[in-house]
Amino acid sequence: MWTPEHRERQKALAAKRKRYPSDLTDEEWLLLQPLMPAPGRTGRPRESDLREMINALRYLVRSGCGWRMLPIHFGAWETVYWWFRRLARRLLFATLHEVVLMLDRECQGRTPEPSAGVIDSQSIKAPQADHRGFDGGKKITGRKRHIAVDTDGRLLMVNITPAGVADSTGAMAVLDALKQRWPDVKRLFADGAYDRLQLMSKAETLGFIIEVVRRHQQQVGFQVLPRRWVVERTFGWMVRWRRLVRDYEQRTDVSEAMIHVAMSDLLMRRLFR
Repeated sequence: MWTPEHRERQKALAAKRKRYPSDLTDEEWLLLQPLMPAPGRTGRPRESDLREMINALRYLVRSGCGWRMLPIHFGAWETVYWWFRRLARRLLFATLHEVVLMLDRECQGRTPEPSAGVIDSQSIKAPQADHRGFDGGKKITGRKRHIAVDTDGRLLMVNITPAGVADSTGAMAVLDALKQRWPDVKRLFADGAYDRLQLMSKAETLGFIIEVVRRHQQQVGFQVLPRRWVVERTFGWMVRWRRLVRDYEQRTDVSEAMIHVAMSDLLMRRLFR
């Protein structure tokens, strides 16, 4: 006869078994659990296992499958999607990413708050986006990810716009967000596309120093440039997650949440594995 003790024991054993490489480890769950919403005092008792919901989201972003193609043992896909929207509205994925970012910097002997960063953009196809644009330079119709990373490549800020928005225009929102969230950042490195009068004036007003790293005049083909390669490596980390190879989301806030799910998992792997 199954007793509550037997059920708890089986649940504990199932939690220790990793069915997929994207599943949370016990150490990762201990870090994440305090950030999860507490059960309500009224209404129906919570039946969903939040650890399984996070496992399902990480599986979805890593594998690139659709919501309706989630393995059935995660539960109904409608439940997983409902929890994703609720946690995204609470900015849980962005908060988790910032926490593990500062922990990872401390483990590397750095200060929790970065003082310098690198900005760049990436144009990707977005077949389901509500607003798209055309990037004439990359010949891509879709969206553009404007990001800022620290000097080790950790994601600090992301701004998603239609692909037709210029790099310097999209970077202005990134500067405003950096000023509010990471006030210690004072120096930024960028390529020649950001050498625009309006952007430089705004950066000076906000207290930033943007250093433009240009290609060598005699450079032929690809060559690694100081500082600029760091942000390119971050883009490479992103597209290892199949859900981020293209922007499959209709809304930009959902796209940002997917990016934070992926990048927080990357940092937690560094911390605990």
